[in-house]
Amino acid sequence: MTDDQPPAEAQDEAAATFEANEPEPSIEALKAEIAQLKDQMLRVAADAENAKRRAEREANDARAYAINKFANDLLGVADNLARALQHAPRDAEDAAVKNLAIGLEMTEKALLTAFDRNGLKRVEPARGTRFDPHQHEAVMEQPADDVGPGAVLQVLQAGYELFGRLVRPAMVVVSSKASTGAAPSDPAQGANPYAHADGESDAGASVDQTA
Repeated sequence: MTDDQPPAEAQDEAAATFEANEPEPSIEALKAEIAQLKDQMLRVAADAENAKRRAEREANDARAYAINKFANDLLGVADNLARALQHAPRDAEDAAVKNLAIGLEMTEKALLTAFDRNGLKRVEPARGTRFDPHQHEAVMEQPADDVGPGAVLQVLQAGYELFGRLVRPAMVVVSSKASTGAAPSDPAQGANPYAHADGESDAGASVDQTA
């Protein structure tokens, strides 16, 4: 120990004196510090919860849309069953033919039930439904007196959506647009009722006009 270094007792006494003279934090300062720590804790908890929800959503999306291609392949089966049912002789006198028609109908019902159970829902708008470019594809335009312009007249091929995401649009016939000089039914869409809300024409919205 050097001569100029104070003894240990003096150092302890100096430290005790310094601590005694150090001002204690006020209650307001302690409350502010607690509030700051609480805010930080809540932010960390919120970030963790958001990360958890985002991970769950991404996992659910991955599981849901993994069957997208498989579902798309099955749509051809559903279409063929629908076409067969359109021509099925349900009132046939031959019991075998009648049972065949009933079997086709039951098969289609079972297929659609399986689709619905797995989140694949049919898009088949009723007559008079307003044309929706996000779900429908207009392939033909015809005049009609019982519905307004731009409404669905007939479904030529049903569409499908998987958990709200469109897999295939419904192919529809729409009623003729308003005559020249008439005000459009929807000013936001202007003269083209088959345009997207952003102004771009839908890829399948071009129509063939028939008398």
